[in-house]
Amino acid sequence: MKAAYCSQAGGPEVLTYGDVADPVIGDGDVLVRVEAVSIEGGDVISRRIGQPASERHVVGYQAGGVVAAVGAAVTRFSPGQRVVAHAAFGSHAELFAAPEAQCFAVPDDVPMDVAATVPVTFGTAHDALFEFGKMAAGETVLIQGAAGGVGVACVQLAKRAGATVIGTAHGADRLERLRGLGLDHGIDYAREDIGARTKELTGGRGADLVVDMAGGKGLAQLLAALAYRGRFAAIGGSSGEFPVFTFRDLLAKNLTVIGVYLALEIGTSRIRDAIAAYYSEIAAGQLVMPIDRVFPLSQAAEAHAHVERGHPFGRVLLHP
Repeated sequence: MKAAYCSQAGGPEVLTYGDVADPVIGDGDVLVRVEAVSIEGGDVISRRIGQPASERHVVGYQAGGVVAAVGAAVTRFSPGQRVVAHAAFGSHAELFAAPEAQCFAVPDDVPMDVAATVPVTFGTAHDALFEFGKMAAGETVLIQGAAGGVGVACVQLAKRAGATVIGTAHGADRLERLRGLGLDHGIDYAREDIGARTKELTGGRGADLVVDMAGGKGLAQLLAALAYRGRFAAIGGSSGEFPVFTFRDLLAKNLTVIGVYLALEIGTSRIRDAIAAYYSEIAAGQLVMPIDRVFPLSQAAEAHAHVERGHPFGRVLLHP
């Protein structure tokens, strides 16, 4: 099969397009003929700093398509069904194998391009806001990196759950698009101080919950933006750096720091039920996930470069 693979960690240029062996499935696995690959933040981080599992390590962990084959122990899926699959690696390819527990049925009326983005984006947003973030109606939520896939999901879910939603993004045009999805207040992080602006917007109190997809050097501003007893949900490091909290940071406001890593929960029935509900709402037009650009799989390196440097709005896809 054709795939995008690498033999060493590094920038987008380490990705090569070419032939690799087809995946071999076990008794509990599902083999998917891929129609759309959703490039996730973790794909970029893994490619940048991860250790390739082989000389032709196929990157990526989420893709949607049609079931091509199933293992002997699989009971929920059969060949011909539309699914989105999640696994530790292997999504950037024509065929993708994943455990049955980490596969999600796709309704017929949800386009595969959108469906391929849903488990990680809406699943992560769900856990950051509700399962671990304990967000309540009437609270203020600050979303750092609101124009990315998880950020877009967070804006929609937080708003409809009764929060006041503040989001950061690069540029006024992105913030305007986010207002159409439920954003109450936008902060252009390239031009404004996030902490000072959040305090201004909240009458000096600060945000009850910060959801951070970016990490890196903006941490001081995000900590300044938090209210007393605030919660900080650390999700990713799209900036290329990860947040580091000092003991003083935690004690200064009786701060709670929450780690949110959906991969540890994605095989649970709890997440499968949540994703099934979100698919139904997407089919009904109640939730959306914008597709920024679609690249052919042969241009995976260019697609990764766009994710890292192009400030995409929503998700970037690959088509085999």
